[in-house]
Amino acid sequence: MKRCLLSLLLLLSAVQAEAHRFAPSLLRVFEVSDGEYQVIWKTPAQRVSSVPLAPRFPPGCQGGPAAPGELVGTGVISSWRLACEGSLVGETVAVTGLGENSASVLFSLETRGGFYYQSLLSSDQPAFTVPAEPTALEVMREYTWLGAEHIWGGIDHLLFVFGLLLLVGWGKRLIWTITAFTVGHSITLSLVTLGFFEYPVALVEFMIALSIFLLALELARKQGAGLFKRYPWWLAGGFGLLHGMGFAGALAEVGLPQSELPLALLFFNIGIELGQIAFIAVIAAIGAALMRLPVLAVPSWRALPVYVLGSLSAMWCIERALEVV
Repeated sequence: MKRCLLSLLLLLSAVQAEAHRFAPSLLRVFEVSDGEYQVIWKTPAQRVSSVPLAPRFPPGCQGGPAAPGELVGTGVISSWRLACEGSLVGETVAVTGLGENSASVLFSLETRGGFYYQSLLSSDQPAFTVPAEPTALEVMREYTWLGAEHIWGGIDHLLFVFGLLLLVGWGKRLIWTITAFTVGHSITLSLVTLGFFEYPVALVEFMIALSIFLLALELARKQGAGLFKRYPWWLAGGFGLLHGMGFAGALAEVGLPQSELPLALLFFNIGIELGQIAFIAVIAAIGAALMRLPVLAVPSWRALPVYVLGSLSAMWCIERALEVV
């Protein structure tokens, strides 16, 4: 038994050593000021070739490790300052010796503007050209599209807007109600994105589903007028605060360029509004076409959207409540 255990330990050690030998090296670069970078370079301590792994920066960059690297665990870590004539954005960074060492290098660059670039360098692709940072016009175009794409991909947000449309109909009431919803979600989208407060994601997602369910209940009322019908803009604005947190969660996944933060936030919100307006226009066109069908004159068919709205939101409430619990 002792011999078996010893053999197993030796085998595991060999596998571990082999894993460390071929584990990717790391080349991390942080911009600390204009043209100044902090470089962290980590390679495996065990070498498989006499050819060293070495990072190569653009000709306008000066600097290198002033002392041998420090042995930390199974790796050797070096750190130094790199002075470049300009930015690394748009330039090419490479690593030599990858093929000879059967190695790969995980390269990352973080700029002061908040942009993050990453690439895996190998013998097949030993160099990486850092893409140029987007211009203000590109940020406006990209985040407008992202906002519109998100509202069209968020079926729960669209159903809430659809419910508001069923509730107040066309005219001034719709304009005021949609405007209140827009103001509400714009406030929380901005505050959360700018880091003024955090929120429990699962609970907010449940509350968004609950807002749709309550709206469906209001639409199902046959007599009288509830809170939604009497004060549609106030309640739309209040629930808009919840939906804005949902938008902020989606925006956090995409990320924002720190150098153009206000611009990106503004046009993401504009994209949401354009997508929302386009959705209302599509619903209006479909509704106008369907009203020409004689079958829709039957009152029971008109209740179908309300029941669909209620059923879906009830299902989401159950699913999201389980996530909260």
